[in-house]
Amino acid sequence: MGELAVHSVLVTGANRGIGLGLVQHFLGLPKPPKWVFAGCRDPKGQRAQELQRLASKHPNLLILALEVTDPASVKAAAARVGEHVGGSGLTLLINNAGIVKLNPIDAETLEDMSRVYTTNTIGPMLMGQAFLPLLKKAAQASPGSGLSCSKAAIINVSSDAGSIASPPAWEVLHAVSYRCSKAALNMLTRCQSLGYQEHGILCVTLHPGWVQTDMGSAAGFTPPLTVDVSVRGMLKVLSSLSEKDTGTFLDWEGKVVPW
Repeated sequence: MGELAVHSVLVTGANRGIGLGLVQHFLGLPKPPKWVFAGCRDPKGQRAQELQRLASKHPNLLILALEVTDPASVKAAAARVGEHVGGSGLTLLINNAGIVKLNPIDAETLEDMSRVYTTNTIGPMLMGQAFLPLLKKAAQASPGSGLSCSKAAIINVSSDAGSIASPPAWEVLHAVSYRCSKAALNMLTRCQSLGYQEHGILCVTLHPGWVQTDMGSAAGFTPPLTVDVSVRGMLKVLSSLSEKDTGTFLDWEGKVVPW
């Protein structure tokens, strides 16, 4: 794996699953980031115990109270991160927080569709807006004109379930609101790549694979990938991204996913 030299990283939905795995792996890098920010809804709650244990061992890990659907919470988190990173800015923003509702198409509801879309699509939009000034600072502080995750980047964790061209496993799992929200997230990433490229910020959508998490196992099947394998793959992909990749939809092995 190429060396991923990141000064600071923020992971949302960091208290479990892929988010927790990302935090653990960033902390375990040969050259870990100076700051690892782990966002979750309730930093002192039962579900954040592993994060709390990690924070007690790693002084560069800061747990943030963060509800990505609440603009005030997002702005407060951005202010707190800014206090720590200062003029160096935030190098890498990983929008990982997400939810799923397993409704079939004929039982989808306004309430579930709205909630899933707000978390999975609007949340990453709000995060990108709030942290843009810090991402711009990171880009300005990094020499060179190329784009990379070591300079400044937004990584939106999506799913191939949002692929319009090739939607997987429809006969097994409808999850209409989830599929729609991820398809919209993919378009958001494309829009962010077009809007933020002039500021030196790379924007990519990443499919982590079908992973053994609470969400991945929600339909009653055992996913083929462990969190460790998925996260190792994603970090390898992140280390290799450049300006040619901005605005694209890739999986944990670096393969292009059909839109």
